[in-house]
Parts: sequence; structure tokens; C-alpha cells
Amino acid sequence: MLSLAMARPRGVRRIGSLVLVLLALAGVLAGSVAAESAAPLLVMISVDGLRPDYVTAADQHGAKIPALRRFLTDGAFAAGVEGVIPTLTYPSHTTLLTGVWPAKHGIFSNTLFEPQRARDHSWYWYAEEIRVPTLWDAAARAGWKTASVSWPVSVGARVDWNIPEFWHTGGRGDAQLLRHVSTPGLLAEMEAALGPYPRALDVESDQRRGTFTTWLLETKRPSLLTLHLLALDHEQHESGPFSPESLAALERLDTIVGRLRATAERLAPGRAWVAIVSDHGFAPVEHQLNLFSAFRTAGLLTVEHGRVADWTAMPWVSGGSAAIVLKDAGDEATRAKVRALLDRLAAAPANGIDRVLDAVTLHARGGFPSASFLVGLKPGWSTATGLGGAVLTSGRGGTHGHLPDVPALRASFFVVGPGVPAGRALGLIDMRDIAPTLAHRAGLALPSADGKNLLP
Repeated sequence: MLSLAMARPRGVRRIGSLVLVLLALAGVLAGSVAAESAAPLLVMISVDGLRPDYVTAADQHGAKIPALRRFLTDGAFAAGVEGVIPTLTYPSHTTLLTGVWPAKHGIFSNTLFEPQRARDHSWYWYAEEIRVPTLWDAAARAGWKTASVSWPVSVGARVDWNIPEFWHTGGRGDAQLLRHVSTPGLLAEMEAALGPYPRALDVESDQRRGTFTTWLLETKRPSLLTLHLLALDHEQHESGPFSPESLAALERLDTIVGRLRATAERLAPGRAWVAIVSDHGFAPVEHQLNLFSAFRTAGLLTVEHGRVADWTAMPWVSGGSAAIVLKDAGDEATRAKVRALLDRLAAAPANGIDRVLDAVTLHARGGFPSASFLVGLKPGWSTATGLGGAVLTSGRGGTHGHLPDVPALRASFFVVGPGVPAGRALGLIDMRDIAPTLAHRAGLALPSADGKNLLP
């Protein structure tokens, strides 16, 4: 009886110890769940090619976009965003993430400069080309989980759940390539739940991207998510800004924005910031200027069998502008020859040239550090890409790439969330201000940004 009596307390003590351990584990788990439920959420949605007046003057254009219009009353918004040189998708999206100009972040255009066109359409796909910290990096340093869908220059980015914007031929093999450059296993998991991931540029594909993004928010619970929607840009290239087709595309994108905002605020009530940004505005195209033909006639480049055989100066075209690169930057004779040619072209109003920037002015504005000149066209004009043909031809649709101070090329910024004043008009802002503003509001550090915080 004595041994039995003595055994009971020891058993009780063991049970008590086990209970304490279980209670401690429960406390840790509860703390983890509480920390996750209290995590912030910053969602940055890029609507490619969204001019601010699509939203700020929606009634004038007959645009039925209730979700986007709510940002005007619920948060802060810019009358316009003056972007970068050139006003193209890839350099602009990188400025949106870094708060610095292209000359500093290293993404100078959509495509690499390849004067002899040995490999047409080599794009700035890879995040390793970015020379400065991004919002993704700032989030990772803060211990945040991150996600991204179809963001430019994001192959290999420091993102936990990443589906980059990437293609090669446009054929069926691109689906396999995309699986390889995305986070391992992510697309397989998502496609098992949602069906094939979209790879086209139309509205239906953007709607599918919205569905995949909602799944990421609900399933992976990132604290920072970036999304790039492409359909408005694609339609404006085809039919021009404010065309019935472009307005119809935007109205369908508006439903994506509304759904994602509602999802973010449901998952992180009182802790969610949603920003709508764009990379550039848009201008109609009626005429084209072929600088390649002009440079051939001037003897600055030669073409054989449809390829560039040799060159001393070459246009690097960007839609509404063209950087001019010298083969030898120290060749003053070629520089003078190019200067004389550009002055002659600009003197004739029929050529559509708005202005020509020299190297000093161009580099001071953060564009094309290897270029000696930049030719900026007027709205209504675009640069042709063919190596031959007439210097002046007709054009259609719309384009961008003009100098960022051209009003039609202004981009957009709208943001809602805790601490963001309702109905706050920010006026005309610098694109470099967006990343530090979002970082500050969400509690991230991005000291490398050159822009300023707009919402102290």
C-alpha cells in the first residue's frame, strides 16, 4: 500500500508536467495565429497604361468604373504621375518598386540595346539586372512573406510566391518555361485548383490573373503582393486611348480591382493598404517617323540582307521617343554629324519631333546613360522600327514612350488604407515618390529611394 500511495503523486506530477507543456505549446500556437492575423497587407495593382483621367474624369468619358472611383473618395490620389525616361513598362515598373530613375536602377527600356539585331526582342526579364533594393527586398528584410503575379523584371526576384512576366516565342512551350521560372511547384499547385494559368494579353486573361491573385491572397497570406494587369495597354495599342474598346476593357478590369480590394480588406481588416498604379499614360498614333531610314541615308548605319551590317550611330526606339547611341561615345565627328541630322529633322514640323535632348540633359533626368541624344516625339507620333522604307508613314492605334512631362503620358496613383486621408488630392507627383510613400505607410524601410513620402 505504501508503494502505491507513493506512486500516485509521481503520476500526478507527470500529468501536470504534460499539461503545462501542452498549455505552453497552445500558447505558442495561439501567439503565432494572432501574429499572422495581425500581419499587415500591402497590395499593389498595376493597370498598365492607365491614364489618371480615365478615373478622375470618368463621367466625361462615360466610364463605368465604380471600384476605381471609390479610391477618389476613400483615399489619396494623384492628379497625375510624371514618370521616367522612357515612359515604357519595364523601366517604369522598376521605378515603382525602387523609387529611383532608370539610370540608377539599371532597367533602361523594355528591350536590351542590340544594334545589329542578332537576337530581336531580348527583354529585361531578370531581377538580377536591378541594381538597387526593391519593395520586395524591404519586405523580406522585415520578415514579410511576398507574392507577385506577372510583374515585369521579376524572374528570380526575392519573392516567396512568384509568377513572373516572361515569354519566349509565344507558343505552347512558354507554359513550361513559365513553370520553370516561377516559384517551384507554385503553378502546379494553383493550376490543380484553378485550371491553366493565362498567358495572353486580353481581358479574359487578366480576369484569370485576378482569380489566381485572389487564390494567392487567401491561400498563402502574403503581406506584400504585386500584380500587373495588361489588357488596357494591349487594347489602347490597338484602338487608342478612350476608344469604346479601351473603355470596355477598363470596365472589366474595374471588377478585378473591386474584388481584390474586398479580399484584402476581408483578410486584413484595418491593416490593408491597396494601391492602384500605372506605368505611363497613352497617346494616339496618326503618324510614324522612321529614324533608321534617316540614319541610313546619312551613312550612319548600313544594312545588308535585311540586317544591320555596320553602324556608327543607332536609334534605340521606345514608341514615342528614341535614344541615340554612338558606337564610340568619344567620336566627336559622328556626334556632330548626328546633331546636324537631328537638328534638320526637328526643324521640319512635318516630322513630328517635339524636342531633342543632349546627353547632359538626358542623363540629368535619369534616362539612357549610354545615349548621346534623345529624340522626343509629339503626341500623335510614334517611332517606326523597320530598317527601311519611307521616313514618314501613317500610323494607327496608340502608344507611349514619349517624354514623361507630356500630359497625355502621365501615369496614375491611387491608394486606400489605414492612415491614408480620405479624399486627399496629391496634385502632380514624381513616380519616384510612390515606393517610399507605400513603404512608409506600411512600415517598411526603403532608404535607397530618391523619392519622398507623400503621406507623412
